[in-house]
Parts: sequence; structure tokens; C-alpha cells
Amino acid sequence: MSRGHARQSPTDTPPATPSAIGDRPRTRRFGAVVALTTGLSAIAALTGPPAQAAPPTPVNAATARAYLAQLNEAPEGSSAGYSRSKFPHWSTVSGTCNTREVVLERDGTNVVQDANCAAVSGTWFSEYDDATWTLASDLDIDHVVPLSEAWRSGADSWTNSTRQGFANDLVRPQLIAVTDNVNQAKGDKDPAEWLPPSTSYHCLYARMWVQVKKHYALDVDTAEKVALQGILNSC
Repeated sequence: MSRGHARQSPTDTPPATPSAIGDRPRTRRFGAVVALTTGLSAIAALTGPPAQAAPPTPVNAATARAYLAQLNEAPEGSSAGYSRSKFPHWSTVSGTCNTREVVLERDGTNVVQDANCAAVSGTWFSEYDDATWTLASDLDIDHVVPLSEAWRSGADSWTNSTRQGFANDLVRPQLIAVTDNVNQAKGDKDPAEWLPPSTSYHCLYARMWVQVKKHYALDVDTAEKVALQGILNSC
């Protein structure tokens, strides 16, 4: 839905990746871990991007402050017409590995994947809440700038291929493996409405958020901008 001003197109938008796979909402699974007694010979190493145990490092605080000043400030738009299906994910990255599995492998330690690229063991530290997990089912892949928030900030005017690139962006600090319940609590909120429970992560989170919005030429509303300025000024 238009908000009465011209929007820029995302700069250097990554090309759309093929074979999008539908989003699967995840909830915490309690109970015993089933022992892996068979199929170990089928374990396959990921052939996609090299592991780095973290999202791409965002721009520094000074650059983030400069980027924030350049972002278009406008009232948040409408959610009318929004659907997660308009942001196709998770896309195939290499072989049987989709974006979710690539991020799980990247953000974890000693991650083992089966022949279908599913993470069957490993350890993950959730930066948002300082929690450690050993089951991939306890992790969600968070879109730092949520899909619905992006829609209300200008992505409603993008093509589906551009939205697919945004939803699967492994180049910018847009995707991170975090505790599933924490991600669900975040929902589609911006930094004026929600911040990671771990206060030590707020500066990094704000830098990530601003870099993504700057790259994709997304708007910021006034409350969002004020919240980001406060965090970045304290970095």
C-alpha cells in the first residue's frame, strides 16, 4: 500500500534464490532426545557458505548512526495485503540445504547434518537471551527486520523476487538462530516495541537493524528512529 511518497529500490539486491520452501512455525519441543543409533554413515557436510558461528558483522555504531540519519522517516504503513508467502523462504542454497539449515550450521558449534542437511546434533548459543541449546528444534531463524515490518516499511512495493532475496539474505546481518520462544515473543515488532532480553546485545542488534534497513531503503517511523538513536548513542 502506498504511503504517498516515492520509495527507493533496494540497492545491490541479492538475486532471488530458487526452490523456495514454505515457512514452518516452530514451537518448543519437550521430552527426551531420541538416540541416534542408525544412519550415521549418511552424515553429510554442508557444501554452502563456510561456517562463521555468527551472522555477518554489521557496520560499526558510527556508520549505523550515519545510516539512520539517511533513512526516510515516515509513518508505518498498513499490513493490508501482507502474507508470508509474498516473502518466499526458505530457499535452496546448495544441494539439499536451504537457508534455515545454512544458518543453523553457521550459528552453531560442532553441528552435524544428515544427508538431507537437517541438523541432528550441535550446540547453539542464542545471543538474544544468552541461552544454550542442543536441539535444533529449540531454535528459530529470526529475520532481524521482520517480514511484516518490512512490508509496512516499503517492501509492499517490491517484486516477489526482491522479497525472496530479503527473506533469505545471508550477506547482510538479517538472519540469526535464536531461542524459538524469544523469536515468537518478538513477532513483527520494531526496536521501539521490542529488544532482545540480553541488554548487552542491544547495540549490535541496532547496528544490524539499521544496516538492513539502509541496504533495502526501508522507512523508519518516528518512535523506531528515536529508539535506535538512543541505543546507538550509547554504543
